[in-house]
Amino acid sequence: MAGHSQSPVAHWYFDFISPFAYLQMQRLAQLRVAEICYRPVLFAGLLKHWGQLGPAEIKPKRRFTYRYVVWCARHQGIELRLPPAHPFNPLPVLRLSLALECQPEVVRGIFDFIWREGRDPNQEWPVLCERLGLSGDEAGHQAQEEGVKDRLRESTEAAIAAGVFGVPTLRINDEVFWGADATDMAVDYLRNPGAFENAQMQRATDLPFAIERNRYR
Repeated sequence: MAGHSQSPVAHWYFDFISPFAYLQMQRLAQLRVAEICYRPVLFAGLLKHWGQLGPAEIKPKRRFTYRYVVWCARHQGIELRLPPAHPFNPLPVLRLSLALECQPEVVRGIFDFIWREGRDPNQEWPVLCERLGLSGDEAGHQAQEEGVKDRLRESTEAAIAAGVFGVPTLRINDEVFWGADATDMAVDYLRNPGAFENAQMQRATDLPFAIERNRYR
């Protein structure tokens, strides 16, 4: 991977349900890559495949997560307002983003509506769609097309096959960087990919199990 002469492409896997995806979106320009490919995925589908619970499903983690999101936004100078309730059903907006070909301005517009303005995309569907230049009925029809539903399913399956287990995730070359707090790690990788191939990194990659949880005694 070291010695790439051209800037690589960054694949950005996201779900609008994730406030951390909203936070990371603000920093994507720092990557300085040839292209950013926006890859909407169903976070719940990732959780189901890998046998995980979402942070909102663990009561003490839920409280910490939302407070941490508010702190992160304030710490980074990012405008953020939590939506009326969370989690919400992200399927309509995920499908709508795909129907509109995941244009960056569409993705950003949906994220801003939810996380900068603190609005519910389902309850205020007509308002959101008008922002995107569509009527609510027109957008609803596009989001319900079977081809669009299939594309979201395929995008989620492709993410899983690429080793994606959460959102947001950046995939650059064959490296996966999970979470908004891994943005700096991705930037560092782009500056010096060779640093990710040294002996210590290889040991971290291949570190064996000492014991598995279901075998505790």
